[in-house]
Amino acid sequence: MAKLSVNINKIATLRNSRGGNNPDLVKVALDCERFGAEGITVHPRPDERHIRYQDVFDLKAMIATEFNIEGNCREQKFVDLVLASKPAQVTLVPDADGQITSNHGWDTIKHKDYLKEMVALFQAAGIRVSIFVDPVVEMVKAAAESGTDRIELYTEAYAHNYYDNREKAIVPYVAAAHKAHEIGLGINAGHDLDLHNLKYFSESIPGLLEVSIGHALVSDALYLGLENTIQRYLHQLKH
Repeated sequence: MAKLSVNINKIATLRNSRGGNNPDLVKVALDCERFGAEGITVHPRPDERHIRYQDVFDLKAMIATEFNIEGNCREQKFVDLVLASKPAQVTLVPDADGQITSNHGWDTIKHKDYLKEMVALFQAAGIRVSIFVDPVVEMVKAAAESGTDRIELYTEAYAHNYYDNREKAIVPYVAAAHKAHEIGLGINAGHDLDLHNLKYFSESIPGLLEVSIGHALVSDALYLGLENTIQRYLHQLKH
């Protein structure tokens, strides 16, 4: 069964909208763990519009499950943050400046030498590395050549096409996962996975280790409650 890592960026957005510390980000993370989440994910950005850099240290000191920090390693401040906080995993995402949300994976062929350097840097600090990639076999192969431990499959295209033809939508992800498994890469996934499309995805992807879900999960929690929502997501991951 793939692990569920809850991305709490949206909780931080809500907190920041009024200042102060309501909702308490650390308490929410601890409650997510208590309700069954097996990891906590954050994605700090340079403007700190949701996750603040201090949040990373506050969370690291308190959470007991796996801590995953996503972000753009081309920002030196992000690199320094990860090396100082030493999460269990860093997920390298090629965000552009001012980007609202992640919307593409790395071109691991074009940036292979750079990624190899960054992967080695984080691994030397004892941090597992995952590279955010589109479901393209060639990108998966080049990611492996960087020395990364895992890839994270960018699942927006799957989610977008799920209702039109889920069998067709999953095809490139299955191919990418088979290639990753063949060459020894761990497989994570995330972006726009939700209670409707998660079960089919998790059942279809061989060797899926972890999904990171934030926006949909927090949105569902407005209606269903946080504990019930997390339990429902965990149920979708059970085969």
